[in-house]
Amino acid sequence: MHCSGQISNHPSTFDSEEDVVEVVDGGMSSFNHAHMRKAFRLMNDLRSRRQLCDVLLVAGEVEVPAHKVVLASCSPYFCAMFTGDMSESKAQRVEIRDVDGQTLSCLVEYVYTAEVQVSEENVQVLLPAASLLQLMDVRQVCCEFLQAQLHPSNCLGIRAFADLHTCTTLLSLAHAYAEQHFSEVVQGEEFMALSLQQVCSLIASDKLTVSSEEKVFEAMVAWINHNKEARLEHMPKLMEHVRLPLLSRDYLVQRVEEEALIKNNNTCKDFLIEAMKYHLLPADQRHLIKTDRTRPRTPVSLPKVMIVVGGQAPKAIRTVECYDFQEERWYQVAELPSRRCRAGVVFMGGRVYAVGGFNGSLRVRTVDMYDGGRDQWTTMASMQERRSTLGAAVLGDVLYAVGGFDGSTGLSSVEAYSWKSNDWTFVASMNTRRSSVGVGVVDGKLYAVGGYDGASRHCLSTVEEYDPVRNQWVYVADMSTRRSGAGVGVLGTQLYAAGGHDGPLVRKSVEVYDPPSNTWRQVCDMNMCRRNAELLGITEWHESSGVSLPWHQLFPHTGPCGVACAQGCRLADKVTVKINQCECH
Repeated sequence: MHCSGQISNHPSTFDSEEDVVEVVDGGMSSFNHAHMRKAFRLMNDLRSRRQLCDVLLVAGEVEVPAHKVVLASCSPYFCAMFTGDMSESKAQRVEIRDVDGQTLSCLVEYVYTAEVQVSEENVQVLLPAASLLQLMDVRQVCCEFLQAQLHPSNCLGIRAFADLHTCTTLLSLAHAYAEQHFSEVVQGEEFMALSLQQVCSLIASDKLTVSSEEKVFEAMVAWINHNKEARLEHMPKLMEHVRLPLLSRDYLVQRVEEEALIKNNNTCKDFLIEAMKYHLLPADQRHLIKTDRTRPRTPVSLPKVMIVVGGQAPKAIRTVECYDFQEERWYQVAELPSRRCRAGVVFMGGRVYAVGGFNGSLRVRTVDMYDGGRDQWTTMASMQERRSTLGAAVLGDVLYAVGGFDGSTGLSSVEAYSWKSNDWTFVASMNTRRSSVGVGVVDGKLYAVGGYDGASRHCLSTVEEYDPVRNQWVYVADMSTRRSGAGVGVLGTQLYAAGGHDGPLVRKSVEVYDPPSNTWRQVCDMNMCRRNAELLGITEWHESSGVSLPWHQLFPHTGPCGVACAQGCRLADKVTVKINQCECH
C-alpha cells in the first residue's frame, strides 16, 4: 500500500502567473505572483550544483549542501540554530543527530520545493524527523497518510506511534477506529501485545462497537491466555470493565461460570454474582443496580446503507437505490413520488428528505420524506422558492435550503424547515447568489462554500458563515481556488472542499478550512477530477451535521443524484441510513 502526498509551504497567490498592478498615489505598484516560486526553483538549482551554499548538513555518511537563509526561513529549528549564539551559527559543517541521511535529504528537498513523498517505507522516520526540525506541514501530511492507512491489523500500532510523538488528532482517530472495529482488532497480534493499562482503556470505553458483550469477555480471556503466567493476576482488574449484566443468562451460566479463569478467582466470582442478581430482578427494577457494568455501551456506529436518490439516466428519474456496506450489494427501495435530479438530500429525525431539484422540465419546490420502516415516501410542505443545485444541511433540528438555481437565476435566499410544524420560513439571505453551492455544519455554524454566481457568471472562491442565533451571514476566508459544484464534508471541526470547477477546468484538488484560525490549507489531491461530487464520511455520526467521516474512508460520489448514508432510520427491518447529495447546475 503506497501513497504520496504533496504539500505546499508557499502562499496560494503564487499559483497564478499573472501580475497584479495597482495605481497608488499616482504611481504604479506591481506584484509578480510567480516571482517567489521562480526564486525558490533557482535556489534549489544552485543547491544541487553546490553553488553559493554556506552550510553542509551531515547525517551519518550523507552530506546535504544548503543555504542557511533558506533553511532558517522555513524551519524555526534552523532559524534558532543559525541566528542565535550557538556554535553552528558560524559553522560550515553541521551534524544533525537522530535523523538518517535519506530522511534529512528528503526534508531539505521539501524546504526548497514544497514537495514531499510519504510512503509506508518512510513515514515512521519522516514524522519524527519533521517534528525535530519543526517542519510542521510535513508532520501533518505524515499524520494524514497514517490516518489513511488505518486498518484493524495496524490501528493499535498507529495509535501507539501517535501517542509517542504527541500527534493528538491521529491518536484520537486511531483510538476511535479501534473502538469501531473492536471485533476484528482483537484477533490481531497488536491486541495481544497490549499492556494491561491499554487493554483496560479499550474495553472500558462506552463507544466500543460490539454486537454483544460476549466479544469483550472472549477478548479479555484470549489476552490473559496469550501469556497466562504473567497476566493471570490481572484478571480481576480486567473484569471490572466487562459488562457481565448485559450478557444473557444462558451465556453467563454456560460460558462465564464454566470458565476456569473465573472459577479460580473469588473477585471474578463476585462480578458473576452481581450479573446474576441483575437478571433475577424484574425488568422494571433493574435500574436500581447502577454500576459501570450495567450501563449499555453507546458505540459510534458505522453506516449500514448508502442511499442514492433520483438522478439523470439521461433524464430525471424516480429510482432510489441502497448500497449495503456489510453485504456489499445494491438493491432498490420505494421510488420517489416524482422524477427528480439535482436535489438536496439530508437525514433528519430518523427520516430522509429530498429537497427541491429538477424534474426534467421545471425546477421544483417539492420536498419528499422517506420513512425506511414503511419503505414509503411522503410529500411534505413545499419550499417558497423553486431550487435545484441547492445546498441542504441540518443544523440542530432545522433543515436549511441554501441558494440554488430557480430556472432563470442563481439564488442568494435561504429557507429553514421545521419538521415539527412542517413549514418553511425565509431566514437571512447570503451576500452572494450561489448555485451549485456546497454546504457544511461546524460547531453550530452553517457554511456556504463556493458555487456559481449567475449574475456575474463567475465560479466563486468566496465562503460565507451563517449564525442561526444572530440570523446573519458573514464572509470568512476565501478558498485558494474558485470551486463551483465542490464536494463539501465535515471531519471533526474542519470543513473540506474537494474538486469542483473553476470555469474552464474541473479540479481534483482538496482544501480544508479551520474555523478558529479562519484559514484554508491544501491537502492531498483526489485521484481524479470531480465536479458536483459529495463527500460522505464516517467518524462521528451526528444527525445535525449531515456528513462526517475520516479522510481514509472519504467517499467522493459524482453525479446529479442525491446520495445518503444514515443512522437511526430503520429500513424495512433491514438497515440504517444517512445522506449526501450530488448535483449539477
